[in-house]
Amino acid sequence: MKDQTQADTDLVSVIIPLFNEADNVAPLCAALTTALEGLDRPGEVIFVDDGSTDNTAALLAEAAKDHDTFKVISFKRNVGQTPAMMAGIDHAKGSVIVPMDGDLQNDPADIGVLLDKLDEGYGVVSGWRKDRQDSYWSRVVPSQIANALISWVSGVPLKDYGCTLKAYRREVLEGFRLYGEMHRFVPLYAHWQGAKITELPVRHRPRECGESKYGMTRVFKVLLDLLVVKFLTQYDAKPIYIFGMVGFGFFGISFIAGVWALYLKWFENTSFIETPLPLLFTLGFITGVMCILMGLLAEVLMRVYYESQGKRQYTVRELINVDENV
Repeated sequence: MKDQTQADTDLVSVIIPLFNEADNVAPLCAALTTALEGLDRPGEVIFVDDGSTDNTAALLAEAAKDHDTFKVISFKRNVGQTPAMMAGIDHAKGSVIVPMDGDLQNDPADIGVLLDKLDEGYGVVSGWRKDRQDSYWSRVVPSQIANALISWVSGVPLKDYGCTLKAYRREVLEGFRLYGEMHRFVPLYAHWQGAKITELPVRHRPRECGESKYGMTRVFKVLLDLLVVKFLTQYDAKPIYIFGMVGFGFFGISFIAGVWALYLKWFENTSFIETPLPLLFTLGFITGVMCILMGLLAEVLMRVYYESQGKRQYTVRELINVDENV
């Protein structure tokens, strides 16, 4: 990503990943043109065609010819929304990043509302689809469950992590890469780096053209990515903590199983071969040892990673009378 010093301090970069959204390109471009004209600052739109098999890329190329502020990145194949989002961020020039969906369910007119809120001193303004226009049982309910789980695990209580429409200051996006389905977790990264976050209701419109690319399988991917995010943001520098806690948990299971087996042997006259407790004791102890050893190995790997690449375990917000080259 570009440093803040390289970014246009007034420019707003709108990033829109698209996959097979040919029917939505024309109305989307028209709505974006109107929205950008209504802003009190310059803006650019970065369309990322995620390997569409229809004529989405061709239509975007035509739109870019007529609008200098429209930029197009086309992938050779479909790789997913998160890599597309990452590509847009990598090529964005603005000091403010605004991702949104390309299916017109997000209203480009809300961009100005998010920017006004961002100007109040926030690092992230997250959109909340308060009146969501999707199928209740197949889309809304799973989303509510996922949002509650993410909020509980992360400690960042947002009502709608799945809403793509958000506004970020560029500096809160520095220092990490996005993988899997992790674009929805960017507010967590920002929060853990000290950014001030708020949530704002935005309009949500029913899909009129094209087909939704979301399915129930994405719920499981999100849950797995949540575990990765939790680990990378809170235990990446000290992986022995998470491995150690799991290891001691197995040691506890092993200890309980061993004591119980001895109790049955001494007081109930139950032979060790008549109960699975000795096996549980052995497996628990071995697994605990393996977890501790994996934690120590992870500690060594993290130190090699930080030292070989010259990375630091802290991020600096501001320097006053301090040499930046230290």
